[in-house]
Amino acid sequence: MAEVRQVIADAAHALGDRLEAELLLVHALGKPRSWLIAHADDVLDDAQASTFAALVERRRHGEPVAYITGHRGFWTLELEVTPATLIPRPETELLVELALARMTTRARVADLGTGSGAIALAIARESPAASVVATDASADALAVAQRNASRHGIRNVRFVQGDWLAPLAGERFDVIVSNPPYIEANDPHLGQGDLRFEPASALASGADGLDDIRRIVAQARDHLEPGGWLLMEHGWNQGAAVREILASAGYREVLTVQDLEQRDRVSGGVWGG
Repeated sequence: MAEVRQVIADAAHALGDRLEAELLLVHALGKPRSWLIAHADDVLDDAQASTFAALVERRRHGEPVAYITGHRGFWTLELEVTPATLIPRPETELLVELALARMTTRARVADLGTGSGAIALAIARESPAASVVATDASADALAVAQRNASRHGIRNVRFVQGDWLAPLAGERFDVIVSNPPYIEANDPHLGQGDLRFEPASALASGADGLDDIRRIVAQARDHLEPGGWLLMEHGWNQGAAVREILASAGYREVLTVQDLEQRDRVSGGVWGG
């Protein structure tokens, strides 16, 4: 048996990350992270230590912490995640901020490729009078998103299965947002780190990573109200290319916004109006 402080130190050394060690321990114990502050001298029993060791070993073999614990924080929400969904990342919160800044109180919003529902649910939580629809080609991902909506009591989101805007024939929106796949199909990073465990269909998109962005840009023209915004997340080195795709398709006020690390992160434009 060992004290909490020691098992965390040992796991942090093995993983090279103290935060991950702490998250895995509180998950193993069924405690909030704040519990660690007052219980550093507590001693784990053999069963607890064994459970924790198994989780640390899974992480050592590359499995993402979010998949091990089954949840990840995004915006103000704690979301269920599974291997059917992309793991929500902090930089994607910029997309939520930009969408909210361009919405009226009763805006109609579409989130394409919703995954765990992170973007749609964050927007819906902040703008309860808005009408949000979230699409995903994966039934398994939509099931996760629906459970997240139910868990947080968010009722102004409708979930529809289908590829991008295909299931929304005849519908128009004030804002369309998406965090689509944008990694090049032959990018070596797809075989490294957490990306090895995430759904490939949510990560890679053709030789230059922009195939799905091209589809969304083309399709969105038939689904945006005059003056409506299309906003999409993309890779740090794709801002210029995405702006060109938008401009060539007839969008105006085309822009790219950088994330907190001064990397191109979200591009968008206005249709019609």
